[in-house]
Amino acid sequence: MIITYFGKQFFKIQKGETVLSFNPVSKSSKIGINSHFGAHVALVTTNHPDYNGLEQLSHGERVPFSITGPGDYEVKEIFIKGILSDSHIAGKKYINTIYIFSVDNINIVFLGALSNGDVSKEALESINNPDILFVPIGGGDLLDAKASAKLASSLEPKMIIPMDYDEKSLKAFLKEIGEEKAEVVDKLTLKLKDLEGKEGEVMVLKAS
Repeated sequence: MIITYFGKQFFKIQKGETVLSFNPVSKSSKIGINSHFGAHVALVTTNHPDYNGLEQLSHGERVPFSITGPGDYEVKEIFIKGILSDSHIAGKKYINTIYIFSVDNINIVFLGALSNGDVSKEALESINNPDILFVPIGGGDLLDAKASAKLASSLEPKMIIPMDYDEKSLKAFLKEIGEEKAEVVDKLTLKLKDLEGKEGEVMVLKAS
């Protein structure tokens, strides 16, 4: 499994030929992140231009199967559960979907544009000790360093991947969670055995 980060919450996870993508940045977003490739499955947590750019993920004949909200899905033999939470961006309330799924027997939780660290009982029951947790840490409308570190620690993942950050919020988060020497990589290649014995290790991906 290879994980690539483009910035904001825009990630690509590739296993063999299968490509999943998360929260692609729309062309109408003010952020200006452009990365265009073909995905088989596209997951959008929040219907906001910073996270809903599905037009970035079609390439040639390939148009992704799009998942844009809560529910249970099965695509390419991957079971995906979307659980309702909420998000507040620029004073407006949005639905945010927490996605829980497994790739290559690695259990992954993608929290999306989460604004509140108190997630629902249903979400907590479904999350259940993930191998990898993607967590927003940038503050502003979303979780800040303190709230994200507290939530991440409580979920007891083997590995934490921060997202939606700048240098200042990353530094604050790493200090808060006690991982100031966290490794910074361009992309992450992982197998299940690589996660054995890890407890809350933070892996920082640089936006490519």
